[in-house]
Amino acid sequence: MSGTLNKVMLIGHLGDEVKIHYFEGGNCIARFPLATNETYTNRQTGEKVTNTDWHNIVVRNKAAEICEKYLSKGDKIYVEGRLKNRQWQGEDGNMRYTTEVHVQDFTFLTNKNESGGPQPTGGQPQSQPTQQPTGSPAPVQDFEEEDDDLPF
Repeated sequence: MSGTLNKVMLIGHLGDEVKIHYFEGGNCIARFPLATNETYTNRQTGEKVTNTDWHNIVVRNKAAEICEKYLSKGDKIYVEGRLKNRQWQGEDGNMRYTTEVHVQDFTFLTNKNESGGPQPTGGQPQSQPTQQPTGSPAPVQDFEEEDDDLPF
């Protein structure tokens, strides 16, 4: 073992529609923002506080096409992958930097039967088995987290 690990697991809601780009040769790449929330109660004020983090998600090839077909803004998804940093020079000449999650596995968590849309039979890229977080999460009716006093 090399002694290092680059693994990310996120459960969140799409912040926008999936945007896909096709390349010569038939390959494609899809990108979408994913929001994860942290909700806790401030001990001093008793006020409920919600912090949202945004993640840039990247999916490739067949998995990208599946995401474009079945996902829409607001849908809940579990993604698993690696962090990758990218830099490029912008049109203004300044260097730009971004951190992306390059997806290796995913599971749709929004039940499309409720909204009348098609329900995919599997959302995993290639032929890997779909991995879900322990306890097979049930579809969530709203975006609120459970109320607790824990800051994480």
